Amino acid sequence: MSIKMKFSIMISLIVLSIFIVYSMLNEYAWIRSMREEMKQVMLDTSIQVAVSMDAYDTGPESQTLELQSQVEGKDMFDMVQRMNTNIKEITVFHNGTLEISAGTYAYNDATNDSDFVQEARDSEFVFRKMIIDEEIYYRSYYSNEKLGNYTISIVYDGKGIQNHAGEKRNDTLLYSSIVTVLILFISYWLVGVMIRPLKDILWKVNEVSSVRFKQPIQIRRRDEFGLLALKVNAMSQNLSIYMDKLRKAFEENRRMKEHLESFINHTSDAIHLMELDGTIIQVNRAFELLYGYGEEEAVGLVFPILPDSHREELEQMLSQLIAGRVLPAKETFRVTKAGELIPVSITISPIRDSDGTIRAFASISRDMRSRNKMDELLRRSEKLTTVGQLAAGVAHEIRNPLTTLRGFLQLQQQTMQLNVSHVGLMLSELDRINLIVGEFLILAKPQATKFVTKDMRNILRDVVALMNSEAHLHNIEFMSLFTEEDCLVSCEENQLKQVFINLLKNAIEAMPTGGPIHIHITNKKKIVSIKITDEGEGIPKEMISKIGDPFFTGKESGTGLGIMVSQRIILNHKGNLDFQSQEKVGTTVHVSLPALKQSSRDGILEASTNEGS
Repeated sequence: MSIKMKFSIMISLIVLSIFIVYSMLNEYAWIRSMREEMKQVMLDTSIQVAVSMDAYDTGPESQTLELQSQVEGKDMFDMVQRMNTNIKEITVFHNGTLEISAGTYAYNDATNDSDFVQEARDSEFVFRKMIIDEEIYYRSYYSNEKLGNYTISIVYDGKGIQNHAGEKRNDTLLYSSIVTVLILFISYWLVGVMIRPLKDILWKVNEVSSVRFKQPIQIRRRDEFGLLALKVNAMSQNLSIYMDKLRKAFEENRRMKEHLESFINHTSDAIHLMELDGTIIQVNRAFELLYGYGEEEAVGLVFPILPDSHREELEQMLSQLIAGRVLPAKETFRVTKAGELIPVSITISPIRDSDGTIRAFASISRDMRSRNKMDELLRRSEKLTTVGQLAAGVAHEIRNPLTTLRGFLQLQQQTMQLNVSHVGLMLSELDRINLIVGEFLILAKPQATKFVTKDMRNILRDVVALMNSEAHLHNIEFMSLFTEEDCLVSCEENQLKQVFINLLKNAIEAMPTGGPIHIHITNKKKIVSIKITDEGEGIPKEMISKIGDPFFTGKESGTGLGIMVSQRIILNHKGNLDFQSQEKVGTTVHVSLPALKQSSRDGILEASTNEGS
């Protein structure tokens, strides 16, 4: 059923209900009016009968009997009934005995009449409804002082009123039906006129639901429907704009997704996404090639590429990321499906939702095997370059004393005489050549090293004890300040002793007039720090950057190879050697080495063979 028909029926029912209620109230008022009119007629009739009876009442009992005889003749009662056909009978009751003094008593209701007769004596007139043989009648009772012991009762037929009311009710129903039909047609037409714009609005809504926004509704009215149509047109226009934006955004997202998928799948770095507990949820093609796991095989596994020895390291990285820190790339090891341990560079980034909560991690692995090979080739190339520099330096340093030796030998060959003073000079030049060759052999000779765990405090105590005698000769005093904490390092003890001997000899030579040399050792949890500070002349700033270069030295008799050898030894121990100096104040040499934990007694560096440059 259409909304138009629903509105029409609803309006018709409302009007019909109002009409029926009005008709019922009108009928009730009419019936009540008829009853009052009937009541008044019965009262007037009773009064007329009473007046007629009073005319015959002369007082003596004989005359009363005569009056009764006349009344029984029904002359007066018949006249009254002829005047009003609805009056069925007139009865005169004796108040004491309820005997019928005059008239008839065909509509007998003696059980109730006694009570109403008594009530009429008190209130003069009583009116009531009664039903006899399922017929409705109305009986009145009238009594006053003039009637004495008599009460006049009149029976009025209620059938006329009911019939008249029924006819009026039928007319009302007929009129109601006609009005209802008329209202139905009129309301149907009116509703159609009123909701005609709604059809256009429904058409526009269907167009919008079918993603057609171009044609607007033609607005011809200024009422609420016209305003609604205007708003629907505006909504359609806005939806059209938003749909265009959504299409563009969708297309951009699609292209971006394709670009990202292409980048992820074609990059040479292995990428995998994992949940907070380490469960892999997505991998790229490079991951499959690097680690040997297929995508379906890898998804759902928990840390499949993580060696057990590096689990704590990864947990620390994830904890730092959750805490909000940004971590740089870290070189570490991962294991493939075949069990091969490979060096990789790992970068882990958090993936956050719109609230900023970390939901997953993206890990990028870069295979470092090729790069490590390139680094090894580069180191070998640097070694060859260093060897060339050393060879050139050695040739340059040895050529000068050889020239001196050759000159003295040619002079003695010509004079055929041995000059003792010349011999001394020649021997000093030979000692210088020997010193250069000796230090060069220390630098170039392959040395097999085995790292063990040692306490740096003990190593320095041995070096200080060894250098004490030479220090006393130069009026030097060692001022040692060692921490009480263990300073364990993984090292080759003799090589570190050689480093500190070189450093202390340089400090002694920098203080020709004597003075204190401060030696300070601290344990900074991850590194062991050793500082050696002298109070010598210091090193110029322009020379600090050149310290460690082959044959660069600020001493007249130095070769520059001692610091170079020391730097090499410290680098092999994964440490750092740093110089800080101020002229006329002194120089501080800072040596830092990786510290070992108290529980680790086997060292962290593997035994290796360090070849000279």
